[in-house]
Amino acid sequence: MHQQDRSDRSRKAILDKALSLFSKQGYHGTSIREVATAAGLSTGIVYHLFPDKEAIFRALLERYFAVLAAPDFPFNKALAEGAFPDDLEKLGRASRESVRRYKAYVALIYVDVVEFEGKHIRRFYSDMAHRFESFMTGHPGEAALRKKLRPGVSPVSAVMLASRFLLHYYAVEIVFGVKNHFGKNSDDVLKEIADMLRHGMLRS
Repeated sequence: MHQQDRSDRSRKAILDKALSLFSKQGYHGTSIREVATAAGLSTGIVYHLFPDKEAIFRALLERYFAVLAAPDFPFNKALAEGAFPDDLEKLGRASRESVRRYKAYVALIYVDVVEFEGKHIRRFYSDMAHRFESFMTGHPGEAALRKKLRPGVSPVSAVMLASRFLLHYYAVEIVFGVKNHFGKNSDDVLKEIADMLRHGMLRS
């Protein structure tokens, strides 16, 4: 095996084990030695590949941000297939799958907020509207979407509202482990959310 291949395998092992440890124990509750031991490597190899523990944490968040931008991310895939606004239930199921599949990464967001005051994720969220706008502009169904929304409603704001609500709802359920936190079955809540997003809450 070539040196670069060995380095790549070691780097992947470090990130995979650090993800598990950081998401369960927090950043400050995890040591480099623990990461090295879990990865089956020496601390020297860890420091050879990463200058410090925070570099590992940043690399994990960058890996997650790349996932969030990928076409096969469940939420993005549902959007590309036209789930918004016609099939919000499908978008909700995609949100649930997104959080379930990347639960440990979602936990890192909260670790960053608590232990770093959001230092690492601030850039990602500050650029979120631009990323959604780029997606919507390049989407072939954008013109049809505008016609479906009532006058004055921005497609970007509408998609962002739906995404923030649905993803956070399932983060509470899956990452925090709080089942039925709306006081009823999750599937029933999804139907209610979809109905309120479509028609609002107030009488017309």
